[in-house]
Amino acid sequence: MIESHFGESAPQSVGIEEELMILDAETLRPTAAVDVLVRESSDLGLPGRLKTELHASVVELNTGVCPDVATAVESLRALRAAATRIAAANGLAIAGAGAHPTATYDSLPVVQEERYLAMMRDVGYAARRQGVNGLHVHVGVESADGCYERMEAVLPWLPVVLALSANSPFAEGVDTGMLSNRASVLAELPRSGAPPAFGSYAAWEAWAERLMRLGLFSEYTQIWWDVRPHPRFGTLEIRIADQPTALDRTALLAEVMVALVARAPSRGTGAADRGDYLQNRWAAARLGLEAELIRPDGDRLVPARSLALELLGGEPPEPEALQQLETAAAAGIESVAADLVGRSIG
Repeated sequence: MIESHFGESAPQSVGIEEELMILDAETLRPTAAVDVLVRESSDLGLPGRLKTELHASVVELNTGVCPDVATAVESLRALRAAATRIAAANGLAIAGAGAHPTATYDSLPVVQEERYLAMMRDVGYAARRQGVNGLHVHVGVESADGCYERMEAVLPWLPVVLALSANSPFAEGVDTGMLSNRASVLAELPRSGAPPAFGSYAAWEAWAERLMRLGLFSEYTQIWWDVRPHPRFGTLEIRIADQPTALDRTALLAEVMVALVARAPSRGTGAADRGDYLQNRWAAARLGLEAELIRPDGDRLVPARSLALELLGGEPPEPEALQQLETAAAAGIESVAADLVGRSIG
């Protein structure tokens, strides 16, 4: 059985992971310097840690287990500040977005750790193209069965989260018309998108264990769905969102995700419609809040903006992708990275 720690932290406890780009301070191009940030942050007594991700031009900020979103966001504020200070002292800059506006995905250097090198060998070119960045939110749940039930409950609402978070309008310097190009890049990976409808946590666990025995992957964290159980942490991990630029957008998205885990209507023994999910995921990535989505109850099309209003209880903010597009229109695409750096510091 997979090691499990459900119920060991309070329900709706929170952990947040942000993936921030490391740029050369002069050229504002991605640069392989995650080792500098990890090394120089290790003895600072931070409320969390800086760690590696697949690409050496990305640093991941991890909070600890926090009682609520506000506490987690304050931890991220300290982690962002520390990363910014270390970067500045080393001729670097930090920026948050779903992808760099002009860098080619496969040009980004890979961290030379065996787990990442193995991913490159196993997945091939699609792994090299994963030069995109996401916001991952872990929410504590009381039991394994509760985790699976909550996963099915939140799944139909995740395209709304994507619409709110869309922050990668450029793919390798091209305005593709998609507000989240990251969503399409992630779909190139195996075991991506929506989880299959297993019916129960036990069935998911049996499937994951069988595929590990077959040698298809070495541990369940190599399942890259938009939402997944994370039994080792005792959480449901929501992974759909593009990485925000402003910290207040991270806070908003985390609040929405935690609220969904707490209150999204249960589907009982039923499964969310995966066909509807695929359509809604694409539409949200394409048009953000202007997308027409199939309502989670499946009975009609509604604007993503209306569903976001339903989740937030107020007018939703525009996706940050629009700010990138406006900056590029006003001053050229090369100006976008500088704007991202400025807004990431806050």
